[in-house]
Amino acid sequence: MGNEIEDVPDISAEWYREVTAFALHTPAWVRDAAGIATDAVPAILFAFLVLGWWRARREDDRRMALALLAPVAVVTAYLASEGVKSVLRLRRPCWDLADVVTVTHCPPYGDWSLPSNHATFAAAAAVALAVLWRGMAVVAPVLALLEAFSRVFVGVHYPHDVAAGLLFGALIAPLVLLARGAPRPPWSPRCGGAPRWRRC
Repeated sequence: MGNEIEDVPDISAEWYREVTAFALHTPAWVRDAAGIATDAVPAILFAFLVLGWWRARREDDRRMALALLAPVAVVTAYLASEGVKSVLRLRRPCWDLADVVTVTHCPPYGDWSLPSNHATFAAAAAVALAVLWRGMAVVAPVLALLEAFSRVFVGVHYPHDVAAGLLFGALIAPLVLLARGAPRPPWSPRCGGAPRWRRC
Protein backbone atom coordinates (compact mmCIF):
# COMPACT_ATOMS: atom_id res chain seq x y z
CA MET A 1 0.00 0.00 0.00
CA GLY A 2 1.43 3.38 -0.95
CA ASN A 3 2.08 6.06 1.61
CA GLU A 4 0.66 9.54 1.09
CA ILE A 5 1.71 10.99 4.45
CA GLU A 6 4.19 13.82 4.08
CA ASP A 7 7.62 13.45 5.76
CA VAL A 8 7.05 9.73 6.43
CA PRO A 9 9.23 7.14 4.60
CA ASP A 10 7.14 4.60 2.70
CA ILE A 11 8.86 1.66 4.35
CA SER A 12 8.23 3.06 7.83
CA ALA A 13 4.51 3.52 7.13
CA GLU A 14 4.35 0.00 5.70
CA TRP A 15 6.06 -1.53 8.73
CA TYR A 16 3.77 0.44 11.01
CA ARG A 17 0.71 -0.99 9.30
CA GLU A 18 2.13 -4.53 9.48
CA VAL A 19 3.05 -4.30 13.17
CA THR A 20 -0.27 -2.77 14.23
CA ALA A 21 -2.17 -5.37 12.20
CA PHE A 22 -0.13 -8.10 13.88
CA ALA A 23 -0.87 -6.54 17.28
CA LEU A 24 -4.62 -6.76 16.70
CA HIS A 25 -4.33 -10.51 16.04
CA THR A 26 -2.51 -11.23 19.30
CA PRO A 27 -4.42 -12.43 22.39
CA ALA A 28 -6.10 -9.75 24.49
CA TRP A 29 -3.71 -10.36 27.38
CA VAL A 30 -0.74 -9.65 25.10
CA ARG A 31 -2.28 -6.36 24.00
CA ASP A 32 -3.08 -5.42 27.58
CA ALA A 33 0.44 -6.31 28.70
CA ALA A 34 1.95 -4.24 25.89
CA GLY A 35 -0.18 -1.27 26.85
CA ILE A 36 1.12 -1.48 30.41
CA ALA A 37 4.72 -2.33 29.53
CA THR A 38 5.17 0.55 27.11
CA ASP A 39 4.96 2.97 30.06
CA ALA A 40 6.34 0.59 32.70
CA VAL A 41 9.69 -0.21 31.05
CA PRO A 42 11.10 3.34 31.45
CA ALA A 43 10.10 3.21 35.12
CA ILE A 44 11.87 -0.14 35.47
CA LEU A 45 15.01 1.23 33.85
CA PHE A 46 14.93 4.22 36.18
CA ALA A 47 14.57 1.87 39.14
CA PHE A 48 17.70 0.05 37.96
CA LEU A 49 19.52 3.40 37.85
CA VAL A 50 18.55 4.02 41.47
CA LEU A 51 19.73 0.52 42.37
CA GLY A 52 22.98 1.18 40.51
CA TRP A 53 23.50 4.31 42.61
CA TRP A 54 22.83 2.30 45.78
CA ARG A 55 25.42 -0.30 44.77
CA ALA A 56 27.96 2.41 43.89
CA ARG A 57 27.86 3.73 47.45
CA ARG A 58 30.10 0.82 48.45
CA GLU A 59 32.56 1.33 45.60
CA ASP A 60 35.18 3.93 44.69
CA ASP A 61 34.66 7.65 44.09
CA ARG A 62 34.83 7.30 40.31
CA ARG A 63 31.98 4.79 40.34
CA MET A 64 29.91 6.99 42.63
CA ALA A 65 30.42 10.00 40.39
CA LEU A 66 29.28 7.91 37.44
CA ALA A 67 26.19 6.78 39.36
CA LEU A 68 25.29 10.41 40.05
CA LEU A 69 25.76 11.39 36.40
CA ALA A 70 23.75 8.48 34.99
CA PRO A 71 20.28 9.94 35.67
CA VAL A 72 21.54 13.34 34.51
CA ALA A 73 22.50 11.76 31.19
CA VAL A 74 19.06 10.20 30.84
CA VAL A 75 17.18 13.39 31.68
CA THR A 76 19.40 15.40 29.33
CA ALA A 77 18.66 13.02 26.46
CA TYR A 78 14.94 13.15 27.22
CA LEU A 79 14.83 16.96 27.31
CA ALA A 80 16.83 17.18 24.09
CA SER A 81 14.40 14.75 22.47
CA GLU A 82 11.45 16.82 23.60
CA GLY A 83 13.11 19.94 22.21
CA VAL A 84 13.63 18.33 18.81
CA LYS A 85 10.02 17.13 18.75
CA SER A 86 8.80 20.65 19.47
CA VAL A 87 10.83 22.03 16.59
CA LEU A 88 10.00 19.33 14.00
CA ARG A 89 6.32 19.01 14.99
CA LEU A 90 5.83 15.80 13.03
CA ARG A 91 2.47 14.09 13.28
CA ARG A 92 1.79 10.70 14.85
CA PRO A 93 0.59 7.85 12.65
CA CYS A 94 -2.57 7.33 14.69
CA TRP A 95 -3.65 10.87 13.85
CA ASP A 96 -3.52 10.38 10.10
CA LEU A 97 -4.05 6.70 9.29
CA ALA A 98 -7.78 6.37 9.81
CA ASP A 99 -7.83 2.76 8.58
CA VAL A 100 -5.46 1.59 11.35
CA VAL A 101 -6.82 0.39 14.70
CA THR A 102 -4.36 0.81 17.59
CA VAL A 103 -3.96 -1.16 20.79
CA THR A 104 -3.95 1.94 22.99
CA HIS A 105 -5.39 5.44 22.80
CA CYS A 106 -3.61 7.89 20.53
CA PRO A 107 -1.82 10.75 22.32
CA PRO A 108 -3.51 14.15 22.05
CA TYR A 109 -2.69 16.62 19.30
CA GLY A 110 0.47 18.56 20.14
CA ASP A 111 2.29 15.52 21.51
CA TRP A 112 4.49 15.12 18.44
CA SER A 113 5.99 11.97 17.01
CA LEU A 114 9.68 12.25 16.04
CA PRO A 115 11.80 11.25 17.91
CA SER A 116 10.10 8.93 20.38
CA ASN A 117 10.70 10.22 23.91
CA HIS A 118 10.12 6.74 25.36
CA ALA A 119 12.73 5.21 23.06
CA THR A 120 15.17 8.05 23.76
CA PHE A 121 14.78 7.64 27.51
CA ALA A 122 15.15 3.85 27.28
CA ALA A 123 18.27 4.01 25.11
CA ALA A 124 19.94 6.63 27.30
CA ALA A 125 19.14 4.60 30.42
CA ALA A 126 20.46 1.44 28.78
CA VAL A 127 23.76 3.11 27.91
CA ALA A 128 24.11 4.58 31.40
CA LEU A 129 23.32 1.24 33.05
CA ALA A 130 25.70 -0.69 30.81
CA VAL A 131 28.53 1.68 31.77
CA LEU A 132 27.62 1.83 35.45
CA TRP A 133 26.74 -1.81 36.04
CA ARG A 134 28.38 -4.52 33.96
CA GLY A 135 25.64 -7.03 34.82
CA MET A 136 23.12 -4.82 32.99
CA ALA A 137 25.10 -4.70 29.73
CA VAL A 138 22.73 -7.17 28.07
CA VAL A 139 19.50 -6.72 30.03
CA ALA A 140 19.26 -2.93 29.68
CA PRO A 141 19.70 -2.79 25.87
CA VAL A 142 17.15 -5.60 25.47
CA LEU A 143 14.67 -3.62 27.57
CA ALA A 144 15.35 -0.54 25.45
CA LEU A 145 14.68 -2.45 22.22
CA LEU A 146 11.49 -3.93 23.67
CA GLU A 147 10.38 -0.44 24.68
CA ALA A 148 11.00 0.86 21.17
CA PHE A 149 9.08 -2.02 19.59
CA SER A 150 6.20 -1.59 22.03
CA ARG A 151 5.69 2.00 20.90
CA VAL A 152 5.02 0.78 17.37
CA PHE A 153 3.08 -2.27 18.59
CA VAL A 154 0.57 -0.14 20.52
CA GLY A 155 0.29 2.18 17.52
CA VAL A 156 1.60 5.51 18.77
CA HIS A 157 4.82 5.75 16.72
CA TYR A 158 6.24 4.95 13.31
CA PRO A 159 9.30 2.66 13.28
CA HIS A 160 11.53 5.54 12.21
CA ASP A 161 10.36 7.55 15.24
CA VAL A 162 11.62 4.91 17.66
CA ALA A 163 14.78 4.28 15.65
CA ALA A 164 15.59 7.99 15.88
CA GLY A 165 14.83 7.92 19.60
CA LEU A 166 17.14 4.96 20.20
CA LEU A 167 19.93 6.65 18.27
CA PHE A 168 19.34 9.96 20.03
CA GLY A 169 19.52 8.44 23.50
CA ALA A 170 22.51 6.26 22.63
CA LEU A 171 24.47 9.27 21.38
CA ILE A 172 23.61 11.86 24.02
CA ALA A 173 24.01 9.73 27.15
CA PRO A 174 27.72 8.91 26.52
CA LEU A 175 28.49 12.59 25.94
CA VAL A 176 27.15 13.43 29.39
CA LEU A 177 28.87 10.45 30.99
CA LEU A 178 32.22 11.61 29.59
CA ALA A 179 32.05 14.30 32.26
CA ARG A 180 32.52 11.64 34.96
CA GLY A 181 36.08 12.82 35.47
CA ALA A 182 34.83 16.18 36.77
CA PRO A 183 35.49 17.06 40.44
CA ARG A 184 33.12 15.44 42.91
CA PRO A 185 30.43 17.82 44.17
CA PRO A 186 30.78 18.70 47.86
CA TRP A 187 27.35 17.28 48.75
CA SER A 188 28.24 13.81 47.50
CA PRO A 189 28.05 10.96 50.06
CA ARG A 190 31.76 10.30 49.44
CA CYS A 191 34.42 12.88 48.73
CA GLY A 192 37.89 11.40 48.65
CA GLY A 193 38.60 9.98 52.07
CA ALA A 194 36.55 12.63 53.89
CA PRO A 195 33.79 11.63 56.32
CA ARG A 196 30.27 11.37 54.87
CA TRP A 197 28.61 14.73 54.02
CA ARG A 198 31.76 16.68 54.87
CA ARG A 199 32.81 19.30 52.32
CA CYS A 200 35.96 18.49 50.34
